Amino acid sequence: MKDGLKICTIGGGSSYTPELMNGFISRYDKIPIKEIWLVDCERGREKLEIVGAMAQRMWDKSGHDVTVHLTLDRREALKDADFVTTQFRVGLLEARIKDERIPFSHGMLGQETNGAGGIFKAFRTIPVILDIVEEMKELCPDAFLVNFTNPSGMVTESVIRYGKWDRCIGLCNVPIGAMLKEPELVGSTMDDLTFRFAGIDHFHWHRVWDKAGNEVTDKIIDAMLDPNKDAGLPANIHDIPFFAEQLKHMGMIPCGYHRYYYRQKDMLDDGLSEYNSEKGTRAQQVKAVEDELFELYRDPNLAEMPELLKKRGGAHYSDVACESIAAIYNNAHEHIVCSTLNRGAVPDLPDDAVVQVSSYVGSNGASPVAFGPLGTAERGWLQCMWNMQRLVEEAAVTGDYGAALQAFALNPQIQAGADAKRLLDEMLVANELYLPQFADKIAELKAAGVAPVDPVVLDLMERGL
Repeated sequence: MKDGLKICTIGGGSSYTPELMNGFISRYDKIPIKEIWLVDCERGREKLEIVGAMAQRMWDKSGHDVTVHLTLDRREALKDADFVTTQFRVGLLEARIKDERIPFSHGMLGQETNGAGGIFKAFRTIPVILDIVEEMKELCPDAFLVNFTNPSGMVTESVIRYGKWDRCIGLCNVPIGAMLKEPELVGSTMDDLTFRFAGIDHFHWHRVWDKAGNEVTDKIIDAMLDPNKDAGLPANIHDIPFFAEQLKHMGMIPCGYHRYYYRQKDMLDDGLSEYNSEKGTRAQQVKAVEDELFELYRDPNLAEMPELLKKRGGAHYSDVACESIAAIYNNAHEHIVCSTLNRGAVPDLPDDAVVQVSSYVGSNGASPVAFGPLGTAERGWLQCMWNMQRLVEEAAVTGDYGAALQAFALNPQIQAGADAKRLLDEMLVANELYLPQFADKIAELKAAGVAPVDPVVLDLMERGL
């Protein structure tokens, strides 16, 4: 028997890594880790070395005999791993800045996982995750892939559909954030409530019951609408309230990202205001926070997660990631909201769709809990968004420009027509370094003189970023 577990974290130079270490340390009794391999790319070398040294200090302070290895060799990190966690960003934060600023320059939403920005994050990420899967088949065929890389639902579906790797679950911090905050709104605790989630990543709804079996969804909705109460909205989403009548009609609680759809114009206006301000888009603000974080991480005396990390977004990342690994390792059959094969849990989508649902997670992965059919409006939204995502995944794998254009036409955050095509073309050119599957089309566009107009994006491109 192996002397402890080997964890491989791809994107190990992330500013999130200390939170992940914190989660593992607090669950060491459930996850007997022996070694952690943090792997990153050449551009991330410096951050990997900084955060890796801090990770080792955290383990040393804990008193547990765990060694943190740092490498740029992904194959070395994957060999004989028991669990592989993914938290990487192809193109680093500079790519996210492009994802946000180019759409805003056209008067459309620029956001990390919604609209054109989310589509391009998938275009860059899916080919890389599929390469990782092929290496896992060779180097650690019994490992579980725990994906936190956004857009998590599309990435996870691509792993299962195109990578033919079903030892995989996709995670997001949004559901756990709701489950931690909402009980306070009705004077209860998470242990006293039953939550049921259904939808796809960043586009799900949920209902809640108390111990006696009484539904308390409406009570939580009433409390959410109180401006004096904190409903646990993620730090990266502007708090524009939902319409009470709409929530009452659906009888479910939408996730925070639904604001981009139910309050589309208001959220766009807020985003455009930031885009035109000195502080810039969310990605530019996050980059400033990250720079501060890595200055803190350099301190050889720092051996615990700093408070500033909460401003980075992604709160409770370690809770859901580490709890999932513990549930798989211990066959705990624990309730975790994750992206997994539908298998009839949401009858409004095909059984082989990847959905984000309440599941019981054990050694065989996630067993989804049946939610049942959604209401008329929610079913329409969900089917539109899932089919849009299927086109994104197809385009990411094949480099089919027509599929990409179809996805743009279906996406509610993109104004279909000539403006959408121009936006697609500019974003392809801006992402040339990370989209080899579109190389021929990008060469054609560049020859025709296509280029972004946003000055910040042009500066990044001139600097080879």
